[in-house]
Amino acid sequence: MNPFKNIKTSSSIVFALVLVVSFILAAFSYRVITSQQASAAVSSTPTPTIPVSTPGATRTITGTPAVIYPPVVSPAQVLGIVADTDKAFSDIPWVRVSYVTCVSSGPSGDGLKTTVAKFHSAGVRVMVSLCQWASDARLYDMKFMNDVAQAGADAVQCGNEQMKSGKFNTGVPPAIFAKFFDLCEQAMHAVRPEIPIILGSNDPRVGGIDFQGLADQAHYLDEMQSAMNSSVHPGGHWNWRSQTIGMIDSWHNGYPTQATNSLYGLFTFWAQRIGVDLNSGDLGKHLWVIEGTGCIFGCGVDASSAYVVAVSHILTLITDVQTTLRYKVPFFYFSARDFSSQGAYWPMGVRDGANRPKPLRQDLPMGARTLNMACVSGHVVVSNQEQLLARLYNGCTLPGDYIGILTS
Repeated sequence: MNPFKNIKTSSSIVFALVLVVSFILAAFSYRVITSQQASAAVSSTPTPTIPVSTPGATRTITGTPAVIYPPVVSPAQVLGIVADTDKAFSDIPWVRVSYVTCVSSGPSGDGLKTTVAKFHSAGVRVMVSLCQWASDARLYDMKFMNDVAQAGADAVQCGNEQMKSGKFNTGVPPAIFAKFFDLCEQAMHAVRPEIPIILGSNDPRVGGIDFQGLADQAHYLDEMQSAMNSSVHPGGHWNWRSQTIGMIDSWHNGYPTQATNSLYGLFTFWAQRIGVDLNSGDLGKHLWVIEGTGCIFGCGVDASSAYVVAVSHILTLITDVQTTLRYKVPFFYFSARDFSSQGAYWPMGVRDGANRPKPLRQDLPMGARTLNMACVSGHVVVSNQEQLLARLYNGCTLPGDYIGILTS
């Protein structure tokens, strides 16, 4: 027996075993290192959150924290007023904010986002009005539309009084307005696909009287529909009756008698043209009152009488709200404050020009007239117009002799 041969053989076996173990350890180390590298690579890449279109769900915007928008509500719950960013209204669920293309002092960019977010944090929903800035192809510039879209409003009005041309209005031909509206709607729904988009606003007409003027408005919509289906989306089936049309009512509703009600006449006309039963509550799916207010110049009201102006104003406010509540049509009261325009002073706000509360009868001192209203929580005595509007919006009822109280 050769001992050196046995040692050589044993050494070979040990060497082989060491070699195998070394390979195993090396492979294991490589696997651990690559796994750590892969984990590091995954953890350094942010996981995107996919936006969803469920009303009220979290929607993330690139580079910003998650934004939670209020859920969409029924048309009957859309009751508002022109926004006042200096002093918020109490118990009024919606506000209308005018973009910079409507008024030069209107918010835009981060200012608009901040304004909308501020109202949302207070539980108030926002409709933003995007007025047209031209009457031609310049309207197709997306910078304004995208700016409004990023604000995250709860409704957007694309265009304002587009059928009306003049010193204070930028009228737009139907074909051009069709493409503008299409682009505007796409921009808004890219951010919040669930919100209503309002098709401009029909300029003021007197319901029940101005039949030709109303027929002309319907004809404009017909021409817009034709352009939408022939040039904007050739072969399409777009129908203005399936949209949400904006309208303005400016008349002394409720004065001199309750039978004076232009708003009711307008609701009747558009319900017939759209093809819905006025009493069904469905008109609100197709029509929003962008501005509801009174009239004191050129409409038969004695604008020189403080008493007449005050009475017609307060009865208009009441009649408008009662009418819109009855037929469940969205409504925005105009205006928040008294204002000067076109060389005249318009005392049509629920606050005066200095942003102070106005008495129910604005020709009398505060408290000279009060109304004891019945609410779910009990009886509430109101003495100013802002309180009255909020209580009416919240379903409180007026005393049976309210007309006598306000006119005496």
